[in-house]
Amino acid sequence: MTTEPLASRMRPRNIDEVIAQQHLVGDSGIIRRMVQAQRLSSMIFYGPPGIGKTSIAQAIAGSTAFKFRQLNAVTNTKKDMQLIVEEAKMSGQVILLLDEIHRLDKAKQDFLLPHLENGKIVLIGATTSNPYHAINPAIRSRAQIFELYPLGPDDIKQALKKALEDDERGLKSYDATIDDDAFEYFATQSQGDVRSALNALELAVLSANTKPAHITLQDAEDCLQRGAFLSDKDGDMHYDVMSAFQKSIRGSDVDAALHYLARLIQAGDLPTIARRLLVISYEDIGLASPSAGQRTLAAIEAAERLGFPEARIPLSQAVIELCLSPKSNSAITSIDGALSDIRKGHVGQIPDHLRDGHYSGAKELGRAIGYKYPHSYDSGFVAQQYLPNKLKNKQYYQPKETSKTEQQMKQIYENIKKQQK
Repeated sequence: MTTEPLASRMRPRNIDEVIAQQHLVGDSGIIRRMVQAQRLSSMIFYGPPGIGKTSIAQAIAGSTAFKFRQLNAVTNTKKDMQLIVEEAKMSGQVILLLDEIHRLDKAKQDFLLPHLENGKIVLIGATTSNPYHAINPAIRSRAQIFELYPLGPDDIKQALKKALEDDERGLKSYDATIDDDAFEYFATQSQGDVRSALNALELAVLSANTKPAHITLQDAEDCLQRGAFLSDKDGDMHYDVMSAFQKSIRGSDVDAALHYLARLIQAGDLPTIARRLLVISYEDIGLASPSAGQRTLAAIEAAERLGFPEARIPLSQAVIELCLSPKSNSAITSIDGALSDIRKGHVGQIPDHLRDGHYSGAKELGRAIGYKYPHSYDSGFVAQQYLPNKLKNKQYYQPKETSKTEQQMKQIYENIKKQQK
């Protein structure tokens, strides 16, 4: 009896057996074209776990005459790589699948680079991290970068069906039957991770109480648990979810925002949710509803005291309010405009009348006491220059008119500007 997991046994033997990723291995896909021409270049596959990075690498090798070797950038040594290079020198060319390539250290990288240049090694790097951020430019420049996508439920069903019907590598010998709702659970709750779905199916079959095995929905739930939720707190998928969360609130789409909130809640990441909601309340709602920030903070504090699962209630309330609030980004654009000028060196001398009383020796240097105290005037305002001369006509604040609150602010702002001219 083999101990090799079902997902490993069912890996495609050539690119015709690859499930999904048709943008790469379909009839006009670039990888299929490279295989057909027998001209491979080094490449990097990136995407979430369990979507076929290793499988496609093995399928490429199975569709060509090249030898295939697999190493891990962390656990395998430079000596392991040297052995593969020697093999490549004798056989002509070797496909090297290097898992976790984003963790390749400089010594191993420097060793590999010349062999990538001369074509002896066709490197296929696999990573769950964004290669444009995580992989050294020297490697990136020598490889094509391909993004792989999570499989859809229909793709997962296809893989499960093949496994159940395959007599050589699959589970056909067990003559297992599976209820429709259990089959659906495996396909949908694996969240695009075919490896998770296949291994859960195998566990259900091997641990079944009946012979032949009969898999129910309860069996599927027991073996897959909550599913392979795609939101690794340290991975790119997590940041994609956060980005979609904020953009959905900014776009006033309550349903989408609640969906992404649910994904973050499922990941148990309360600190990230709290921080992002607070940012949104000031960045995207801002002066259109100035009290939204206070109410969001109150909801966050309630959530932190409650903890999950009850924390979902105040968080949901905050998200719904932020989605349906009028939006204004004038606060962030205003300060970013001012910061941009500072960074460009547009500073200027502080007007003398603003320095009086705070700068030692000002009177002795003959500066005029020109400051006018606004509270000495009936309206609480008096026109005078506050910006340096070189910036005196600058307007950083560009009011929005998305709410009555900021419309009123705009009117006050414009009146003050008129009086200052």
